[in-house]
Amino acid sequence: MARRRPRWYFSFRSPYSWMAYRDLMAHHRDVAERIDWLPFWEPDAEANGHLEQAGISLPYVAMSREKHLYILQDVRRLARDRGLEMVWPVDRRPRWEVSHLAYLVADELGHGQEFIAAVYRARWEEGQDISDPAVIAYIAEQLGLDPVRLSTACDDPAVREHGLGALNSLSRDGVFGVPFFIDGYEKFWGVDRLPGFVASVRSRTT
Repeated sequence: MARRRPRWYFSFRSPYSWMAYRDLMAHHRDVAERIDWLPFWEPDAEANGHLEQAGISLPYVAMSREKHLYILQDVRRLARDRGLEMVWPVDRRPRWEVSHLAYLVADELGHGQEFIAAVYRARWEEGQDISDPAVIAYIAEQLGLDPVRLSTACDDPAVREHGLGALNSLSRDGVFGVPFFIDGYEKFWGVDRLPGFVASVRSRTT
């Protein structure tokens, strides 16, 4: 069996994933170009129903109030250490399919990484609501993509089926949080584990 390519799981929801993305692109672009980029998100009720029917369970645990308060402090500290200016977004009615399924469409069109950059910027630097289809439509327009196709990807049965495949992949890989990096049998969880993942990938190409 052929060895799977190194890969990382990211989420637009996660500030740690945003910072890992910034670190990856700023300091390890050679590795970024040799790995697969796979989305992670908390599925809605419809997707959960399909996953349950297929016998797929995701190891997602709701966050406690105490952990949430800690993350607020920790993220500000890590952003400050990196010289990043961030705006904490307010998720009024979060529906993570809106942005993550739009990514799958953008990626198929060859603009996956540009879309990721734009969505992370909108959410973590501008405080925009990426669960709002209008925000995704605007991003698509800026990238020269079809705004209707991307902003309605979450309601497209074919794209939702593709999304179930993506969720199945993270289930098979045992992904329980983001950012999550995998190289062969080696797994790395958390933004502070990125250097180890980078070293692992580079060790096989030097």
